[in-house]
This record gives sequence, C-alpha cells and structure tokens, in this order.
Amino acid sequence: MFADFFFVFFSSLTALFLLRRFAKRIGLVDKPNARKHHEGSVPLVGGIAICICLAQFLYYKPEVLNDSGLYIFCIVTLTVVGALDDKFDVDFKVRMLLQGALSICMIYFAGLELNTLGNLMGFGHIKLGTLGYVITIIAVIGAINAFNMVDGIDGLLGGLSIVTFGGLAYILHFDGKPSLAYVLLIIIVAIIPYILLNLGAFGRKRKVFMGDAGSMLIGFTVIWMLLLASQGGTRPPLRPVTALWLIAVPLMDMAAIMIRRIRRGDSPFKPDREHLHHIFQRLGLNSVQTLITICTIATGFAVFGIYGEMVNIPEYIMFWSFIFCFILYLLILSNIWKITAAIRKTTSI
Repeated sequence: MFADFFFVFFSSLTALFLLRRFAKRIGLVDKPNARKHHEGSVPLVGGIAICICLAQFLYYKPEVLNDSGLYIFCIVTLTVVGALDDKFDVDFKVRMLLQGALSICMIYFAGLELNTLGNLMGFGHIKLGTLGYVITIIAVIGAINAFNMVDGIDGLLGGLSIVTFGGLAYILHFDGKPSLAYVLLIIIVAIIPYILLNLGAFGRKRKVFMGDAGSMLIGFTVIWMLLLASQGGTRPPLRPVTALWLIAVPLMDMAAIMIRRIRRGDSPFKPDREHLHHIFQRLGLNSVQTLITICTIATGFAVFGIYGEMVNIPEYIMFWSFIFCFILYLLILSNIWKITAAIRKTTSI
C-alpha cells in the first residue's frame, strides 16, 4: 500500500515538473485578465499530470477498479478536450456534448446509472426506470461543471475534491468496500503534489494551475465514484442523499450562481466574479483564509452527511435538511452585501 502511495505521489510530482516546462513552450498557460488576478503566466498542467498518474496506476493494477479501461478512456478524453479548451477556448456547447456522450458510454458499457433516488420523500424508494438515463446524464454534466466552476483560487479545487474523496473513502472503508476506498486514497495522493505546487510550496515560480482539463477530470471522477458507491446491489454502501452532502459546496455554489445569472437575464454559463470565493475575498479575507473557510464549510457538510449515513438518519430528513441549507445559502448570498453592511454598522456602533 505505502509503496503504491509513494509511486503515485512521485509520479504525479515528476509529471508536474516536466509538464510545466513543456506547457510554457507551447503556450498552455493562464494569463491574468479582468477576472484572473494572479501574477504572470501559470502553466495549466495540474489535470494533465493527475490524469497521466491515474492512468499509469490503473494500467498496472486494473483489478482495483471495475471497468478501469473505460474509466481511463473517459478521463483521458476529458483531459485532452480540457487542455484544448485551456489553449483555444472551446465552446461550452461542444464540451457539454462531449460530457453527455461520455456519460452515455458510462451508462452503456459500465452499467453506472441512477436507478433509485432512495426514500427521499418518506413514502418509499423512488425508482427512476428509463428516466434514470436522462437524470444520470444531467448528473454527470452537473458534477463536472460544479467542480469546474469552483476552481477559482489556489488550492480550492484540490481541497474540496479531497473532502469529497476522503469522506467517501471513509464510508466505503467501514462498509466493507476496502478496494474502492483504496482507489479513492490513490486519487487523493495523486492530487496532493498539485496542491503543493499550486500553493507555492516549491516557490511561486513553480506554480501551476489545474485548468479545465483537471476540473473536468475531477468532476467526472466524483460522479463515477458516487454512482459506483450508491447504485446497484441489494444494499449499496452509500445512500444517494449522502452524495449531496459530500459535494455540497460545489453543488450549492453552481446552483446558486446559475439562479442569480438567470434572474439577471444572463447565460447561466457566463463567467463572472460572484462565486463564493469571490464574495469571501470581497468581505476582506485573503486567499488562504478564504480557502480554509470554504474547505471547513465543505468538511462540516460532509461530516454531517457521513454521520447521517452511519447512524441511519432517515433519508427524507437528510434530503430536506439539505434543501433547507441550500435555500439559506441562496438567501444569504443574495443579500450578502446588506448583511455585511448591517454587521459593519452594528460593529461600528
């Protein structure tokens, strides 16, 4: 086990150092603009390095993950298209079409789909039947774009993905699925070198970004693992409602910002600076404080989800608790400046 961890960590770190030089030569870099306030041109190779590392590991140990060949094909395809998007800015409709096509491959060849939503309403399990195909495609596209949208400050995408993968690994480990939990730990180890470089642990000059290649890879991997853990069998190790809590922050942030954009009459996919991390920074938190705050919130959601799973809190209670948290989240963000002004006024008094 530890030998595998060392191999994956070293492979990921080595790939990052080699790829960052190559990326600068071909112009695969992120440059500052009106929405991006980092310094200098930063190589967009985090996702490519993680993809190479995971594909290499699963090539030599395909038995640790069912349909590992299909999974490798999907993440390599997403990574290639993501890298092209990072370089040439591919239209979002093309990206969504590809994501939908890969979700169909996942359904058809791996049998991964949403068959049931569990007992969300308290009246028995909700079976989806043929509607499950459509909802699965929507879930795949939603998860990919949720993690894509949240990638806005150093360390945030890596931190939130570790919260999700770590929480799911914990549940699977105690539910008799050590092999799948082991794969999730491998993914976490592959992400850690990226986080180190992204946060400047090896110097600001060696900084790298994840890029759309990485955010799409991580989002797809999250939904693949959640479907694998929550669907199929007589008693899956994960109830579908628990998955919502494990990806609460990316999911809520995506849904909330799309609602706000639609209300303004804008495209839900139009980039802006109104994500949760932008708001925290405008409130006076620096990047590190924002990172810690958001990851703490995500961990709190995940811990509550895990607790509900472990003590078997009824699914409908977990679901409506999540909806309540989302509505509260949406109301707070919609009125954040009024709330902030009131707090500052009260504090000054």
